[in-house]
Amino acid sequence: MWRSLLAALAVTLAAAGAFASATDGFRVVTTEGARRLAVEQAPRPFPRVPLEDQDGRPVLAESLRGRVVLVEFIYTRCPTVCSTLGEAFARVARALPGTTLLSISFDIDHDGPEELRHYAARHGADGRHWRVVRPTSRHDLDRLLDAAGVVVIPDGWGGYQHNAAVHLLDHDGRLVRILDFEPVAALIDEVRPWLRS
Repeated sequence: MWRSLLAALAVTLAAAGAFASATDGFRVVTTEGARRLAVEQAPRPFPRVPLEDQDGRPVLAESLRGRVVLVEFIYTRCPTVCSTLGEAFARVARALPGTTLLSISFDIDHDGPEELRHYAARHGADGRHWRVVRPTSRHDLDRLLDAAGVVVIPDGWGGYQHNAAVHLLDHDGRLVRILDFEPVAALIDEVRPWLRS
């Protein structure tokens, strides 16, 4: 009997050790949690790649320097989570006027300026503080997605599955936080102190 108990205890301890290792000391349970914790522990530079906005204008990295920027990754045909993200950004724009917001489309083959313009109009992006943009090359898109840890998978019906969150860039252009977009009030509370720093 004691042998069975000791064997069970050894297996339990080994399993607990493996789980602790896989969850970064029991701090995360999902890969999304691990992505967020990694960014929080080691902020990373966000790639300064050429972007084109809803009016066909270039968005230069220098124009974002010195600002806190909130970034979401979307595609304009998305009927679900991207629309919810757009609604969250609209509420952030109203609650925190002057906040710099970027909605970045990862569907660069479909989302040209006209589609970006429709998305902007649908959600109230003003083209000044909130711009709907797309990278100008597949290489630049890949760099953005890799830096943010965003995974985009075609769903087989013309849409995409992707992880959805709000990415906070600090005044130095570093990705410092990945935040939930719901509830929006909590998102606003998390962003507000960064705007004052």
